[in-house]
Amino acid sequence: MVKDLRIKFFLLLIAVSLVALSSALLLRELMLSDFRKYLEGEMEDRVYWVTASMESAYEKYSGWEEEKVSEDIVWALMLGFRARLYDTDGVLIIDTEGAVKALSPLIKKRVAAISELMETVGSDRYVPYTLFLGGREIGQLDVSPLRPKKEDVFIHRSDTMLFLSLLLLGGSSIILSLVFSKKLTSPLKRLTEGVTAIREGNLKKRVAITGKDEISRLSEAFNMMARTLQTQESLRKKLTSNIAHELRTPLSIVRGELEGMMDGFIPMDKEHLESLYDEIGRLRNIIERIEDLAQAEASILTLRKQRFELMPFLNNIAERFGKTFQDKGVGLEVRCEEGLVANADPERLSQVVLNLLNNALNASGSGGRVLISAERKKEEIVLKVTDNGSGIKEENLPFIFERFYRGRDGGLGLGLAIVKELVEAHSGRIEARSEYGKGSTFTVFLPH
Repeated sequence: MVKDLRIKFFLLLIAVSLVALSSALLLRELMLSDFRKYLEGEMEDRVYWVTASMESAYEKYSGWEEEKVSEDIVWALMLGFRARLYDTDGVLIIDTEGAVKALSPLIKKRVAAISELMETVGSDRYVPYTLFLGGREIGQLDVSPLRPKKEDVFIHRSDTMLFLSLLLLGGSSIILSLVFSKKLTSPLKRLTEGVTAIREGNLKKRVAITGKDEISRLSEAFNMMARTLQTQESLRKKLTSNIAHELRTPLSIVRGELEGMMDGFIPMDKEHLESLYDEIGRLRNIIERIEDLAQAEASILTLRKQRFELMPFLNNIAERFGKTFQDKGVGLEVRCEEGLVANADPERLSQVVLNLLNNALNASGSGGRVLISAERKKEEIVLKVTDNGSGIKEENLPFIFERFYRGRDGGLGLGLAIVKELVEAHSGRIEARSEYGKGSTFTVFLPH
């Protein structure tokens, strides 16, 4: 059983080529058969011309006159067949040889030259044709067809051309089958090698993309998958390292204080117990934020989208957050197009806005202002959170959506990573613009 896909393609192409070549041979036989039938029909017409002429001569001269019918016999030779004329008693009146001998030397030479271009079809078999006049039998004409040699030349040349064509096409078919079978299977072979490499842990493996067909699109999808896996693996390692780093500090503090209490160097008073409590709270906060990030990454599977108006939605968030802003002396304003409707998960979108507002509040000092705005542009809803706070340094701006990135002291660096995951779960995107010392603008684009 053939298992190699390349050999299967090769055999398939060879089979198609053989079918095409067989069709050519069949077509040749059909054409030759029709050609021969056409010639036979032509010959029958010529015989009837000659018999009609002889019957007319018999009527004109009231019998058979050898000299008169010899012209018809010669004419028959010129038309492509030998002839023998018999009377009703079966006596030979004249045949082709006799008619030719009776010709003048010049005419005989020309007739001989023409007859040399013909050959007998099969054997010297003669076919009888009875001659009639007024319903009465007057004699019999036997004819033996001759075939012009040019017909054989035509058939021979046709066969030669067909043979050369079959040889050329057959050789070309084999060569093209080899080329195309390799061309078709090479990308699949590269994909197989790529999948094997990924399975063995080589996430850097990529396959070459050639052309714009389905296999090239499959190769492109494979490369995108490999890049995604490589990115996810890198993020997983980074996340593991960052989590270990974040957890190590409070755990070290808790362990150090507990060891101090056990050794009697640190008193077990309220102050030190509160310190332990704070560090445990920090651990809990880290775990909760990591859990929020995991939920955000999986939110594409759990989104509960619905259509709702943005203005009351944003006003409600502003009211809930209003006192916190007021206590810090930061103004909060909402601007939204009237009747603007979003198609999103209200809970997840609320989480996005709250994270952005919390960042804006932390970046703003007393007297600062924060603006939430929403509008529709083409087929997208554009949601912005703008502040005039401390801003973000230009060199830090490309990294603010990465996990555990912290541009300022405090926090875990997970808030914007969660926002990005939630926005992308809605098939949207988020952008940030900032000028250090003058403020920042975070823009969320959601499909309408």
